[in-house]
Amino acid sequence: MAGEVRQLIDQASLERYLEKNVPEVKPPLQLKQFGFGQSNPTYQVTDSTGQRFVLRKKPPGQLLSKTAHRVDREYRVIHALEKTDVPVPKAICMCNDETVIGTQFYIMEFLDGRTIQNPSFPGVSAEERTEMWKDAIRTLGKLHRVRPKDVGLESFGKPTGFYDRQIKTFGSLGESQAAAKDEETGQVVGKLPHCDEFVQFFSESNGQPKDRGVLFHGDYKIDNLVFHKTEPKVIGILDWEISTVGHPLADLTNLIQPWTISNATPSWPRIHADPAFVNPNRSDSTNKDFPGLPTREEAVRWYAETAGYDIPEVELAWASAFALFRDSIIFQGIAARYAVRQASNEKAKQYGEERIPFAEMGWIMVEDAKAKQNSQSKL
Repeated sequence: MAGEVRQLIDQASLERYLEKNVPEVKPPLQLKQFGFGQSNPTYQVTDSTGQRFVLRKKPPGQLLSKTAHRVDREYRVIHALEKTDVPVPKAICMCNDETVIGTQFYIMEFLDGRTIQNPSFPGVSAEERTEMWKDAIRTLGKLHRVRPKDVGLESFGKPTGFYDRQIKTFGSLGESQAAAKDEETGQVVGKLPHCDEFVQFFSESNGQPKDRGVLFHGDYKIDNLVFHKTEPKVIGILDWEISTVGHPLADLTNLIQPWTISNATPSWPRIHADPAFVNPNRSDSTNKDFPGLPTREEAVRWYAETAGYDIPEVELAWASAFALFRDSIIFQGIAARYAVRQASNEKAKQYGEERIPFAEMGWIMVEDAKAKQNSQSKL
């Protein structure tokens, strides 16, 4: 929900820019800001005719990373996808002139629909629950069918070697983040369990999934989708900040994490775990309370049908293990920032503490992937 503007922008300067350059948006404007948790400040813009738009900008000040907060890449990819069957908001304008409101920004169409935080879709019928999940998966398959060069995105990312680059990046982060010391206690964050073994396993090229390069969202999940207000269909994909050309299994395993984490966790509560996704044969499952919720196997099958290629179980097991390893490194990074009080709230501390359970779950998945590889080699 959009509410009070917390990070002020120069509204008069913005209105002057729009009057000269963007006839679709008609000042004077009313501004609201969307909720907390947005890495790029995001505003609801209502113009003088009552038409609503969304403005996304870089955060103010000196940024720690040159590759983060790339609103120009977000604009580029949604603009490129407008002519495809992938549902995205219409891109209205991109402004690279930082003198207008202090940073780069772009404006896109406001999608008047539903954003769903809980992937079990509480409060809908069984038929709607099935179809909403099915369309979320179909939409991902449609995205991955788009050939980057067909929409002018051939330079958007490297077409091969995605997982090799990810292994190098997250392996390095695991080393550097481990050294962070808590400002008060002096205790180091520490290496993750099995960290070196993770890197060794994932680096073995003969065990990796077949190399593929598709348009890759980077954080494709239910709460980054907008659903139609009354129909069980996706009308837009949001938050393209880390999109690139990447491996399709990395997007797919991110989407099906509710099943992966919920069934792998050794203890509750666990971030991103939900008893609705636990195997219905288990006593701690609430799956029966969410009729129509598909199984993980159904989700993977629907994706394969839309994307147009079969997914070997051994490749999915490898990619699922890597997804948990990646999550554990991300949680370790939050712990490192909390240690030096760059992230100081209690939620950051809670997320940081997830790093070890996620690493342990990831290692169980590695063992499962190894077993599947061994079984395949004997055939």
